[in-house]
Parts: sequence; structure tokens; C-alpha cells
Amino acid sequence: MTAAPDLASRPDELAGIPFDLRPELQAHEPPEARGTTRDDVRMLVSRTASGDIGHHSFADLPGLLLPGDLVVVNNTATLPAAVPLPTATCAAPMTVHFSTAMPEGDWLVELRSGTGGTSAPFSGGAAGDRLELPGGAVLRLDRRFSARLWRGRLSTAVIPYLLRHGQPIRYSYVPSAWPIEAYQTIFATWPGSAEMPSASRPFTPEIVTRLVSRGISIAPVTLHTGVSSLEGGEDPYPESFDVPASTARQVNLTRRAGGRVIAAGTTVVRALESAALRDSRPGSAVTGSRLCDGGPVSAAAGWTSHVVTSQTGVAAVDGLLTGLHEPRSTHLWMLAAFTTEVMLRRCYQAAAEDGYRWHEFGDVHLLLP
Repeated sequence: MTAAPDLASRPDELAGIPFDLRPELQAHEPPEARGTTRDDVRMLVSRTASGDIGHHSFADLPGLLLPGDLVVVNNTATLPAAVPLPTATCAAPMTVHFSTAMPEGDWLVELRSGTGGTSAPFSGGAAGDRLELPGGAVLRLDRRFSARLWRGRLSTAVIPYLLRHGQPIRYSYVPSAWPIEAYQTIFATWPGSAEMPSASRPFTPEIVTRLVSRGISIAPVTLHTGVSSLEGGEDPYPESFDVPASTARQVNLTRRAGGRVIAAGTTVVRALESAALRDSRPGSAVTGSRLCDGGPVSAAAGWTSHVVTSQTGVAAVDGLLTGLHEPRSTHLWMLAAFTTEVMLRRCYQAAAEDGYRWHEFGDVHLLLP
């Protein structure tokens, strides 16, 4: 796995930003619950070259991009990846979050005490434990993958099981349950993500039509994202991805013609930058850290452990549309590859002061060169 940067240089240690995430800065429900549309969210726009920071609505996106630009989206579909354990299985209410499929066929899973939005990480469990799940399935814990995640194996095929017995993952800032449709983007095609690639949630057919009418192309990649509630100091883990040949070709042609490649989400950045590694090959795992020197993106698929930071830089992506990330989120390492730490600090200060909303149902941030 690509080594994470030293703590002293990690951009998640951004001093001076009011990162208490008070309740009014958290999105507790999707915009549709207020009787509006998905694209009715705000968008902070930062331009690294000029240092400008602007406040927009997401509906302004087509006018902020340029003809010849390419927007790359993640077409993964969100699974109902939370499974409450039957009360007879354990003394207190517990839930299993199925996070990430691994190459060997097992899954990374998280045990949580409680259910729904009131659950919290559970530190117990032991290798060899067998947990009885609804519908007669059994989850066997193999070994710890990290302090919070286990490698485990379900007695039946995981995705069909979750589609029948699972619920969407939600956390305490979302007090009400929402159907799985609320956690899907309009690009969702291939089920596999534990949590929604939320940067693309505000897209609507109308926004896509306006983008295409302006001469801005859209291309898909797939990256199945795991649970995103990484704790401080916890490195990102491997995720399954696929950059098809058609998308690789569009990325290369766009950059060759002087257009910009805009990633709709950190998951897209990870997929494209993994495909830009010299040792990327279809069907292989991507574990290296050597970037092509401005070279083309190739079709690539497998499991990637590549961690994008200010130290690795970016080779395939010029701009990023993303949500607003929590103070110690490892996603902030990636944002520092697109802008300076000073600029990033200014952006988050502006977002907090102007009442932007965090989390998957919240506002977004467009980082342009």
C-alpha cells in the first residue's frame, strides 16, 4: 500500500478552521425532504491560480466549466450495507456494516453497537466468532484488518443478501431513515458501494443536459467505496475499481486538446490516478506509487491501494467536485493535491462562516486550477 504522509505534513491538521461541525453545519436530510430538488445545494468554488473563492448554487455548474472539459463520474450503486443483528444473537443491539469486497472473496466489515443512526463503532469481537444474521446467514470473523474493521466471510453471496436484508448506512446526524433511492446518484449502475459517492448526488438530468449542450462531456468510471467514517490516523484501504477503455480514451483526448478533466468525487480521483500508475494493468491490483510523467491513462481494473496526497500529486485530473469533509478525514489529504494548504484553509473557513452544510446530503466544493 502507498505509504501515508507523516502526521506533521498531513493536511487534515488544518489549524485555525472552526471544525466543530455544530448541528447547523450538518445536513440532516436530503433537499427533497424540504420540497426542493437534488440540485438545490450550494457550491463553493475555489480557483487555485487566482486565489478566488466564490459562492454559487450547484445549478451554476455548467456555466462554470468550459466547452471541451470532461466530467468523470462514478457509476457505482449504493448497497443497503447495514444489517442489524437479531436480538437473540447478542446481548445488546448491534449492526454489521459491510464495507468492501476483497480480492479473495471475503469482505471488510465493521461491527457497531446500536442500530440505525444511533450506532457507534464496537471494539469487541474475536477471530473465529460466528454471527447469526437475519435470513439464516452466518458471518464468520477471520482477523482484524484495522482497529475498527474485520475481514470476514458471509455464508452466502453478499450483494444479493444485502439487497434483500440490508438497510442504508446512516449516522447520528441523519435522525430519520431514508429509502435506498435517496442514497443513489443518477449515474448508479453497478451495485457495490457501502456508502454513496455523494459528490454526484446533486446531478439531475437537467444539469447533465445543460452540460452536454455546452460542449462538456461526461464519462464513467466505477469505484466501489467502503465505509467513509475513517477515524483519525486510519489509512484508506483497498477498493475495487474499473476505468474502461472508452473513458481512458476520453481523458487522454481531453487533455491532449487542452480541455480539463474534472472528477466528480474523490472516488473518481482515486480510480483515474490508479489508472495513471505505470504498473496499472487490467485485472491487476494497483499498489505502486510511481506516476506516469503526464502520460496517458490506460484502461485498468482491480483493487487499488493508491492514496492521493500532495506528495503524490495528480497526473490525470485537473479539477475536483467534492463534498465538505470532516476535520480529520483522509479525504483532505487528496484535496491538498489540488490546491495549497493556505487555500484549502481559506475555503473551509469560508464554508463554515457562510453556513455551508456537511455530509452526504449537504453542499459541495468545486476546486478548479
